[in-house]
Amino acid sequence: MVRPYKVIDLFAGPGGLAEGFSSVMTGGKRLFDVVLSVEMEQAAHQTLTLRAFTRQFPAKSLPDEYYSFVAGEMPLEELYEYYPKEWASARKEALRLQLGTPEAAKLLQPKIDRIKTQAKGRTILIGGPPCQAYSLVGRARNAGNADYKAEDDGRHFLYREYIEILDRLRPAAFVMENVKGILSSAVAGGGVFERIIQDLKQVGIEDGGYKLMALAPSQESSWTSPEDIPHSDFIVRTEHHQVPQSRHRVIVVGLRADIASEIFGSEMTALLERREPTSVREVLGGMPELRSGLSKGDDQESWRRVVQDATAQLLSVSLDAGTAPERKRMTRILKSVAQYHGSNNMVPSRSGTEYDVDQLSKGLPEKLSEFLIDGKLTVLAHHTARGHMKSDLARYLFCSAFSEVHSRSPKAADFPAELAPNHKSWCTGKFADRFRVQGWEKPSTTITSHISKDGHYYIHPDPKQCRSLTVREAARLQTFPDNYLFLGTRTQQYVQVGNAVPPFIAKQIAEALKKILP
Repeated sequence: MVRPYKVIDLFAGPGGLAEGFSSVMTGGKRLFDVVLSVEMEQAAHQTLTLRAFTRQFPAKSLPDEYYSFVAGEMPLEELYEYYPKEWASARKEALRLQLGTPEAAKLLQPKIDRIKTQAKGRTILIGGPPCQAYSLVGRARNAGNADYKAEDDGRHFLYREYIEILDRLRPAAFVMENVKGILSSAVAGGGVFERIIQDLKQVGIEDGGYKLMALAPSQESSWTSPEDIPHSDFIVRTEHHQVPQSRHRVIVVGLRADIASEIFGSEMTALLERREPTSVREVLGGMPELRSGLSKGDDQESWRRVVQDATAQLLSVSLDAGTAPERKRMTRILKSVAQYHGSNNMVPSRSGTEYDVDQLSKGLPEKLSEFLIDGKLTVLAHHTARGHMKSDLARYLFCSAFSEVHSRSPKAADFPAELAPNHKSWCTGKFADRFRVQGWEKPSTTITSHISKDGHYYIHPDPKQCRSLTVREAARLQTFPDNYLFLGTRTQQYVQVGNAVPPFIAKQIAEALKKILP
């Protein structure tokens, strides 16, 4: 009988990495048992605790009361009252702590020592430091602050908390994840990632240390030793692994020397299998159609009038300007608009709740369908359109119709003058992608926490729906199972989804480790 590996998840967010690891089975039981998760942000920690609660039950055997809670038929407190033992275990596992503080160290150190003793070397450490200091957007924002000094930003050094726990635990393997921008981030003239790599290599060096592995190195790479891995080969492009999203992340895997000694020395191969890309249509095409909401005065009839006004505004766009090919393309776009928003072609509902397994699994690749679909659900949670300003609906309608005709999202220069927003920088090129459609036939762009602020970068590709993505649609593009519930406000739910590691890529990483670990 195989003993499970005990998993510790740091900087866990809502639990994307842990979800993927805990889904890997052997002999009908979980091979990776998540015993400790740490997250600082309150709403993400609430979500993390709820998912820890679900893991107290056998895989694929969530209790009926959980589905009643998902359907809105039972409050969360009552669900916990049904299962006090499981709730207590979940609270013990999912801790709300700020890593790097004395309080966190005081609480965590004895827990880690106890897990290490009980597991007898069969442990895994997963997670990644907060990425705001490393992301390109975060660095651009910091650059605009005259008083900002990278060396004084503690977020640059939170990885050391991960290193310290790695050194204390000495797990069989670790997985460290972060944004691609970390490769070019520098502090005090030195590269942050190079410093991280060197620190990782020093952990346990007296016992052989850890050998680092790239999960999906470039096909052009020719390195044969972990010492020769170019930094760019640590980038994992999730669209190459059936995740319906172009999300590029740096993921470093380390194997303890006693395990790595049996692997290294032979020719290096990619640990992640390359798969055909999954498109937005395959993941979102079967979801219930929704109308957009209105930020003010929302009801079905008001929405109908606003969209009809938006349609009329688009159909009145002058076709006199531009070249003949440009006028022809605009004519095709306007025909698309007219087709979708005739008087009898309106989407009736702002919320789609019915869980139709056949419809929701339609078009999904088999393995992804098995991961996302839960036939016991009766309600599709988090699938409610948010409200939009009336002035934006005509732009959303134009963008989705443009994408349908051109198979790409429009740039600012593609917009008719009548639809240009009143932004001083609109024509400078700085906001060329201010409005972005997630096209049907390819993976989406990266789902980030910015989706919580507005929907302009995440416009639904269906012109008839005229809206941005819902929380559930964003979660599906991130490959969270449909029974995964996010707590907090809707804004907080968007942030959690955008900050998470896609569980389906985490599952593939765990499956790769399963083939290696004893």
